Amino acid sequence: MTKKVLMCGNEVLAEAGIMAGCRFYAGYPITPQNEIPAYMSRRMPEVGGVFIQAESEISAVNMVFGASLTGVRAMTSSSSPGISLKQEGISYLAGCQLPAVIVNMMRGGPGLGNIAPSQSDYFQATRGGGHGDYRQVVLAPASLQEIVDLTVLSFDLADKYRMPVMILGDGILGQMMEPVELNPKSIPQRCSGQEIQNPKIEKDWVLDGCKGREPRVIKSLLLGEGELERFNLRLQEKYALIKDKEVRYEVLYGDDSDIMLVSYGTTSRICRSVVERLRRQGKNAGMFRPISLWPFPERALKELAERVNKFFVVEMSCGQMVDDVKLSIECRKPVYFYGRTGGGIPTEEEIIGELQKRIDAGGCFTSIKYQAPSI
Repeated sequence: MTKKVLMCGNEVLAEAGIMAGCRFYAGYPITPQNEIPAYMSRRMPEVGGVFIQAESEISAVNMVFGASLTGVRAMTSSSSPGISLKQEGISYLAGCQLPAVIVNMMRGGPGLGNIAPSQSDYFQATRGGGHGDYRQVVLAPASLQEIVDLTVLSFDLADKYRMPVMILGDGILGQMMEPVELNPKSIPQRCSGQEIQNPKIEKDWVLDGCKGREPRVIKSLLLGEGELERFNLRLQEKYALIKDKEVRYEVLYGDDSDIMLVSYGTTSRICRSVVERLRRQGKNAGMFRPISLWPFPERALKELAERVNKFFVVEMSCGQMVDDVKLSIECRKPVYFYGRTGGGIPTEEEIIGELQKRIDAGGCFTSIKYQAPSI
């Protein structure tokens, strides 16, 4: 019988990182992810790793940069305002093609906002919050077991493609408790059927001393004529490969649904219950859950639009994922939206009520709880 343990989400993520081979962690306290650095401060010395509480979020991500240069699997974590401070460092990681895992347990914003859960960092995560033509893989778990699986996968993807990977959670996932299975052997089979073919990748680029070979240089300052453009075009080739190979999603009742709810992370748990309630009432509702927010599962949504009549996006934000849904289905079907923001959490009753109102009104409407009337 498989043994399960009861843990909170932040501690689950930290242990999964260690299980994935993370041996360097640098971070700085901020609610609601404080259990990650607290857990790492105890566990990393036990496994021969390094834990550093940095003097700031900026220094933490740059320490991860330095550790990655040596070939060590490295991770940092924070919550929304702290992730904003890390953006320059993430751009540098992308520019130097260095693998790293960045965790964002989102809280309400903008600014300092509050410590309640939110999903309002979608733009920042999926568009690249730093400067330059770069991307990062973004994975959004919806359960603590999926936190385990996707954390291990994140380190593998970071090494495979030599790039930063972000795990995008929120305060609910970080603080809640669920039983989880910490068994690395079963993880690849659970990651949407996709397995890293060769997770043990030879890092022939690390800066570990010359040792009788030619010196290596890793930099993002490219001043030669056309040099930076050629580099950016090579990055785009890599990103195109990732868009082809690393898309992950879940579909619930995709064959006979008239309306498809689209949500990710914590909100998808609520939408799953909404769909089951509507099904019991005889209504053909389904759910589409992106697991990889970048690369976004555009092709899968486009195919669903061939047989689904309406889409209803639910987020804990003002509608940041709506554009990706509209672009994916090429605006061929109505896209409705309901969201809570600033730490508000949508309930099943609110979603069902808003869903009915949007459909009855007709056309493409959006709805935000407590939204001021347009002028």
